[in-house]
Amino acid sequence: MSTPEAVRYERKGAAAVLSIDRQARRNAVDGPTAAALQEGFEQFEAEADARVLVLTGAGGVSFCAGADLKAVDSFGDRLMAPEGPMGFTRLTPSKPTIAAISGYCLAGGLELALWCDLRIATEGSTLGFPERRWGVPLIDGGTQRMARVVGLGRALDLILTGRMIDAREALAMGLLTEIVPEGHHLERALALAQGLANFPQRTMLADRRAAIEGLGMTLAEGLALEAQTGPEVFADAAVGAARFAGGEGRGGAGAGA
Repeated sequence: MSTPEAVRYERKGAAAVLSIDRQARRNAVDGPTAAALQEGFEQFEAEADARVLVLTGAGGVSFCAGADLKAVDSFGDRLMAPEGPMGFTRLTPSKPTIAAISGYCLAGGLELALWCDLRIATEGSTLGFPERRWGVPLIDGGTQRMARVVGLGRALDLILTGRMIDAREALAMGLLTEIVPEGHHLERALALAQGLANFPQRTMLADRRAAIEGLGMTLAEGLALEAQTGPEVFADAAVGAARFAGGEGRGGAGAGA
């Protein structure tokens, strides 16, 4: 079973870092850990100055190996929880999220990574849905988010076969945003988070919301949503345009990446 230390919530500047620390179980999640993850997510949402959530696993060997199949009974009613069995996987965050991956990112752990907007992984990382071999279903968003990230064809390949892929293949199919050397995943995620935090927030969040919510709409509906969010942040856009006209940000200076 988990202890309260199985999940840590830490602030690193404008970022909140949510770490799973059950290294003896490759950071697999049991019921109490899932509840603690939900609490961490709620804390992030409640802190206005926490602009980006970085989700990671302690130890460097595993981001998260999924649900702890030796502790299934510990989930209790969480299997039907509206927030999601793994803590928050059926919720949509209001601010950007980044997965900092090192090592195994499997099963429900991959579903947690797919929940994030961006995914940074080390060179030796392994990703996949091996629970296919044991008849365990994807119930933390994997069937929906994987296709949205990499396309239906590649998603069905991973979902149906249960094969595991290395970081290079994951990057090539668009599953990963970036690959970094071993040990640098959290450092890079925090640097990226700080870059995002430095941008004018209202316009970035409006664009993010339009992209996420518009995905299931027709093109006409999505364009209408984009047009609706635009006027809300025109004042910010005018300020930004004036800064650019004054010479700021030329040649990519000040970019979040």
